[in-house]
Amino acid sequence: MFWINFFIYAFLLVLIVACPLMCLVIMMQRSKQEGLGAAFGGGFTESVWGAQTSNVLVKTTVVLAAIFFCVSILLARLYSLRASHMEKPSNLQEQLLKPIAPLTSTHTVPALVAPAPMTATNSSGTSVVPTATPMTPATNAVPGAK
Repeated sequence: MFWINFFIYAFLLVLIVACPLMCLVIMMQRSKQEGLGAAFGGGFTESVWGAQTSNVLVKTTVVLAAIFFCVSILLARLYSLRASHMEKPSNLQEQLLKPIAPLTSTHTVPALVAPAPMTATNSSGTSVVPTATPMTPATNAVPGAK
């Protein structure tokens, strides 16, 4: 686990350095309006890298972009590896890994019972409590029953 965290921090440092450098190199490239390259005095980049300044900047941009993409993919892989090595899985992982109860092919319909009505009194004044009677389901109430 230590090595995973070490590589994550190392690659984050590389990404933090590569991103601003790539932004700077992209802005220094000449465009039709000269871009930020004109801010350095026009001839500054030619005096540093020679007459082939645009080729050097394009190659540098390609290298920095490749570093950016490779480090981003490596970081994604390292973060997922670190998450898989964690000791306690998340609630979502526990629910996904929980076994599913097998479905049975025979489904039974429970007998329907009519609710007991309120207690009533008969003519002699004693209360009468009727008992619940089971109801049989109608043939059209259950799909597929005949």
